[in-house]
Amino acid sequence: MPTNTSNATVPVLTIDGPSGSGKGTVSRLVAQALGWHYLDSGALYRAIGLAAGWAGIDLSDASALVRCTFGTRVEFVEKDNAEPRVVVNGMDATDVLRTETAGAAASAIAAIPDVRAALTDRQRAFRQAPGLVADGRDMGTVIFPDASPKVFLTASAAERAERRYNQLKGKGVSFTLDGLLREILARDARDANRAVAPLRAAEDAVCIDTTGLGIEEVVQRVLALVSARVD
Repeated sequence: MPTNTSNATVPVLTIDGPSGSGKGTVSRLVAQALGWHYLDSGALYRAIGLAAGWAGIDLSDASALVRCTFGTRVEFVEKDNAEPRVVVNGMDATDVLRTETAGAAASAIAAIPDVRAALTDRQRAFRQAPGLVADGRDMGTVIFPDASPKVFLTASAAERAERRYNQLKGKGVSFTLDGLLREILARDARDANRAVAPLRAAEDAVCIDTTGLGIEEVVQRVLALVSARVD
């Protein structure tokens, strides 16, 4: 993670969208192509949820969660352009953070205003030269409102569930497609209806429906948007 003071003149590309829209993979590949830093904001929320679970904290206890937020050390370790490993309080938690349980915990604590406020500065600290690609649910609306360009990825719930199913199956994790679809629909509802920073596209975001599209095609579309802004 970058450690220098955030610089408002550094360019930021935000890629927001619901779970399974492809924003994580697209963001990593775009960041690699541009040679920019990458922020997986969802991993921060998942890490806090995981740390809270380790500490036996009730996810409805806002005060305890804020203390946990400030006391949790999260590191992103990159190696050979592979997916960054996420280290939480010294432990590699990458695989467990990708489970649906971790995702549900992240969605729950993300609805707590004080937790979101506690993570705001940590996320903005990733804004370092030569640039940043930030993926999440409120990157373009709340964390980096001055970003340009802003992208909002979406896809049908059925396709997002199938993508997640194949991803988990590849990792040897057992989950039913119907169960994943229910999880995704429930999370969509929580994220869209929460009182603070609900999931929505920024007014100036370019929306891309990734249903039926390959990852490389989406990456090229996003890179074209960046190139157009630079030119």
